[in-house]
Amino acid sequence: MTLTEKERTLVKDLKDQESLCIEKYGKYAGEASDEQLRTLFGGIASMEREHLRTLDGIESGKTPSTSSGSSSGSSLPQSFTKAPTGTDAKTDAFLCSDLLSTEKHASHLYDTCVFEFQDPAVRQALNHIQKEEQNHGKLLYDYMKVNGMYGS
Repeated sequence: MTLTEKERTLVKDLKDQESLCIEKYGKYAGEASDEQLRTLFGGIASMEREHLRTLDGIESGKTPSTSSGSSSGSSLPQSFTKAPTGTDAKTDAFLCSDLLSTEKHASHLYDTCVFEFQDPAVRQALNHIQKEEQNHGKLLYDYMKVNGMYGS
């Protein structure tokens, strides 16, 4: 598979976004005071690394398989409980808000890029990753909602 110049530029943009996500989730996993968040952030960081590997493959001309992206989302928590007393809710709320904004941006970037690639397998892989980015945002929202950090 040979990418057009525009496709190469878009892959670079997506890789930059994934690298930023990996860096933020890794850093924030160490800063979060609630164990649920540390686990969530670490799990999402792993998925973002898988996204980056998929993009590296696309960039090098490999056609992604139809199951591109990660299926390890099942290892992420699917529900949350209120954070224990003594956690730093203000810091955790900031981390979640920042990451939710990051996920919104990533999802939007994938949405645009899906329409810019010629190869149907690449489009399918990018669409799959976009759905995972949306799920990351939903998990962040769910945690924030349970802990009174969203819409309060």
